[in-house]
Amino acid sequence: MTGKIFGTDGIRGKVNSSLISANFAQKIGAVCGQYLSSKDLSGRSNRVIIGKDTRRSGYMLETALTSGFTSIGMDVFLLGPIPTPAIGMLTRSMKAELGVMITASHNHYDDNGIKFFGHDGFKLSDSVENEIEGLLSDKLELNSSNLIGRVKRIDEVLGRYIEFVKTSLPRNLSLNGLKVVIDCANGAAYKCAPQILWELGAKVIPSAVEPNGYNINLNCGSTDTKIAGELVRQHEADLGICLDGDADRVILLDERGEEVDGDQLLAVLASHWNAEKKIAKGTIVATVMSNLGLNRHLDDLGIKVHRTSVGDRHVVEAMRRKGLNIGGEKSGHIVMTDYATTGDGILAALHFLSILHGSGDRASKLLTAFQPIPQELVNLNFNPLQDPLENREVKQLIKNCKRRLGGLGEMIVRKSGTEPVIRIMIQHDDQSLVSNILGEISSKIKDL
Repeated sequence: MTGKIFGTDGIRGKVNSSLISANFAQKIGAVCGQYLSSKDLSGRSNRVIIGKDTRRSGYMLETALTSGFTSIGMDVFLLGPIPTPAIGMLTRSMKAELGVMITASHNHYDDNGIKFFGHDGFKLSDSVENEIEGLLSDKLELNSSNLIGRVKRIDEVLGRYIEFVKTSLPRNLSLNGLKVVIDCANGAAYKCAPQILWELGAKVIPSAVEPNGYNINLNCGSTDTKIAGELVRQHEADLGICLDGDADRVILLDERGEEVDGDQLLAVLASHWNAEKKIAKGTIVATVMSNLGLNRHLDDLGIKVHRTSVGDRHVVEAMRRKGLNIGGEKSGHIVMTDYATTGDGILAALHFLSILHGSGDRASKLLTAFQPIPQELVNLNFNPLQDPLENREVKQLIKNCKRRLGGLGEMIVRKSGTEPVIRIMIQHDDQSLVSNILGEISSKIKDL
């Protein structure tokens, strides 16, 4: 197999396509096992843990990956449906050499994917992914029958993650008196998220907690908050929490059921941590998609912002490289490396609830931490065989539009790393300029 298979967050595609099939999953499992076997693992294990979300295809991919890993002599521990951040935590806790999460995150059931975590609990680096890709065309050296790996299913790990998340909060924290809507997207957190909130004393109104293999992210979750918003208003809840399919990101709803993006949540957490002098080196990490209003707000507080490419893995890599401990994305990935190795929607929501409970304020007040500047985003589907961003006229138009924005605005035009979509984001203090430029570029790309 040739070509790039890893995107911005692991491998992802349509089920039973060239990338996401039983054959490919078996091959990538064996190749990963072969890669690990080629390294010096003295003092470490040959264990692999595998978790998944609630897609029907997860059973197929779990079995195929297990076959590939065991054929190379890796021992596999199957954890069942579990949030992605739990895989990061458990890879370290269980002394595994590799953690695997079968998920397509916020996509619908007909997509699936595979995320990989190293023995330190962090996602694999670009260099390691490139090495693994390079092995896909090599001949596999399978183990003899007496050295094939073993498989064990473990059922109690979800409780370990629940306790882990709760211990990140103040010991005496109680959410008594708070009413919370929790939308689990019919995904990986459908069991643990409501339980965590209930154990902490909140009155819980659960939504999208009945997965059937096909309804993950369907009219629910972080990408579709309409039903959760109606529940917030109906029950007069204090907060709505909307997770995605693998629970590594969150979108909050205030007491009016209004959606709040990750920039506002990151601003609240950063401001609170800054007051407690918890922000490492006085700097947080955000991506190029963050609203410039966030940068201005944090600058006023004396907090520096380091910006990265899109994707929570890039946020984490920058945090590790620079020794920072909080970062996030507008899409709702919030990373707190004092506690977790990747974005954790449940963890971020709980830390906001802790602030909300102690403030005496409404969520709507806290979650308007800054005034965002006009910002518009559009997603355009395209045929990967006819990439419009390689078109000379489109390139020139983008260059001219960036010049028109000057130093007071930004424009990002990029291909998604997880689906055949071109994402265009423009922000500037002049709303009419934002709308005009977005219309021009969108129209040109659609024409092609």
